Amino acid sequence: MMAIRRGLRSVSNLANGLGAAGAARPDTHRWLSKKAAEFTDDPHKSGQRRNPRSSTATRHKPSIESFYTTFVDDHGSRPYHLRKTIRVKAQGKGILTNPLYNKGSAFMHGERDRLGIRGLLPSRMLEMDAQIERVMGHLEKEESPIRKYIYLRDLHDRNETLFHRVLVDYIEELAPVVYTPTVGLACEEFGHDYRRARGMYFCYHDHGDIGGMVHNWPEDDVRVIVVTDGSRILGLGDLGANGMGIPIGKLALYCAAGGIAPHRVLPIMFDVGTDNDKLRNDRFYMGLQHPRLKDDAPYYELLDEFMFAVTARWPNVMIQFEDFSSDKAMKILNRYRNYHLVFNDDIQGTGAVTVAGILSALAQQGKGQEALTEQRIVIAGAGSAGLGVANALHAAMVMEGLSPEEAAQNFWLSDVNGILSSDSKVLEGGEKFVRYDETAGKSLTEVIPVVKPTILLGLSAVKNLFTDDIIRMMGEYNDRPVIFPLSNPTDRAECTAENALHQTDGRAIFASGSPFDPLVMGGRTYVPSQCNNMFIFPGLGLGATICQASRITDKMIHQTSITLANSLTEEERNCGQIFPSVKRIREVSRQIAVTTIVHANKEGLVHESVLEKMPSELEVDNPELHRYVTSRMYDPVYTPLVDQVYRTP
Repeated sequence: MMAIRRGLRSVSNLANGLGAAGAARPDTHRWLSKKAAEFTDDPHKSGQRRNPRSSTATRHKPSIESFYTTFVDDHGSRPYHLRKTIRVKAQGKGILTNPLYNKGSAFMHGERDRLGIRGLLPSRMLEMDAQIERVMGHLEKEESPIRKYIYLRDLHDRNETLFHRVLVDYIEELAPVVYTPTVGLACEEFGHDYRRARGMYFCYHDHGDIGGMVHNWPEDDVRVIVVTDGSRILGLGDLGANGMGIPIGKLALYCAAGGIAPHRVLPIMFDVGTDNDKLRNDRFYMGLQHPRLKDDAPYYELLDEFMFAVTARWPNVMIQFEDFSSDKAMKILNRYRNYHLVFNDDIQGTGAVTVAGILSALAQQGKGQEALTEQRIVIAGAGSAGLGVANALHAAMVMEGLSPEEAAQNFWLSDVNGILSSDSKVLEGGEKFVRYDETAGKSLTEVIPVVKPTILLGLSAVKNLFTDDIIRMMGEYNDRPVIFPLSNPTDRAECTAENALHQTDGRAIFASGSPFDPLVMGGRTYVPSQCNNMFIFPGLGLGATICQASRITDKMIHQTSITLANSLTEEERNCGQIFPSVKRIREVSRQIAVTTIVHANKEGLVHESVLEKMPSELEVDNPELHRYVTSRMYDPVYTPLVDQVYRTP
């Protein structure tokens, strides 16, 4: 009898749209009843008009998928009982310890029975809304960003769905916690705070075994890998295996901002040692306690083995190289970019988002993107990031009509010894920016009065490099000087928003790599924009993996820059922003993904078999394509689970 009552109660719950949190709103049942009437064959109940194109006046019955699509448009997601059931391999305690499946207290009673977890949880079911409220309550009690990071990391290790739901709903305030600037401190303390394994680790002791090791990863549908060797973590230098915090943080943004499901991402540490003596001698350091592998031959031999192994296991995976040292980053990108779906965020991502920021800044000045060819650009920092930005802007100028030689004359790149000269040690791809005129070798303070630059970019990781005198000179030579201190984390920024605006009487167009708080000057509120790569890489990865592009080209990346620059609302532009608000990141990522798909197709990089599954017209203004991309984006909500061996009567 109890079993019968339990079954009836379960059916009753489903009929009323009840489920785990956020599953259904109170008016769900009324909405479903109304829509069900519209989908009936009874003309008196359907309320459908006659089809004027039908001679027999037969009524067109919408597809069941359009019924559910309409519900999603009205309510944000399907009610719990109308979501597709997922079959899982785990059961009992294994469900509760697997963060991909665990819902904490949100498991429904019928679900607890069939998964063998009844009695393993408190009796009361808490829906997701209550869980989110509890999480945010804990975060509000934590005063330091690193404590918030640790709390969210532990949540990530327990319940991935809830973690990503919280991150999606509070992306503006939590992105700086899960990624820059807080992730820098988290990496420095990685070994001391280590609690649970996440991702995979490969080292030079694994040479010859990597092809077998990748099969230890349990997921068969990995779409995005972020890999680092820890040699240049943000502006902090060589952190070795402690740099694993970077791939983990990047992939959290891929999931939350880009809508890629967490079981489809994989963070990887390519551990070849570290030259950081302090770390090597640290009792709790988790990586190889050996000097970094120096010789190119064994390094690239091991990297080739890694690339072959992961692409053989997951043929459609996109591999993002992250925080490799400047002497290797460009070489690695050039080694694989024509053969695999690879992307370097420090070079290509930073370049793309900076191009977008400058195009948007030109719009603030009342100029079109063709004015890019007239800009004089000084870049402090000639490493892989600085060179990546310079190459991206150089390519954009060429696309606007300049010759490569003419475009190169618009740049002055500076390293620790001054403007690049014939005596400078220049990275691969930076030869065209070497100066042979009177500016060669000059310091920033010396070159600015000579060049009178319109744009000043910082990628040096040197705090306060842009002195008050330098900023004042930028304001003297320009009505609206463009000043972007892009180094991360915040304590490595070349200047602050307050300095840039104060020294230019509020005229500077400012954006930074890490966030700065809004400030009030002269009765006006300024909202400093964040020139953050997360506006580019999640959407680019989403689009590239949806269409299974064979590779990522410079033209595709440039088009994402234009899309990002055009994504601002009128309200955002009126506030002086040159990047959209972070709270709109998923909308922006969808636009970036659509652009990526369209231009990958135009360049012939999408296989015919994939095109057959996509909308027929692949154009950026096709609403059907936007809906298709939205439908492929991961939405962190709880879904019904059933054990693989479970069979319905």
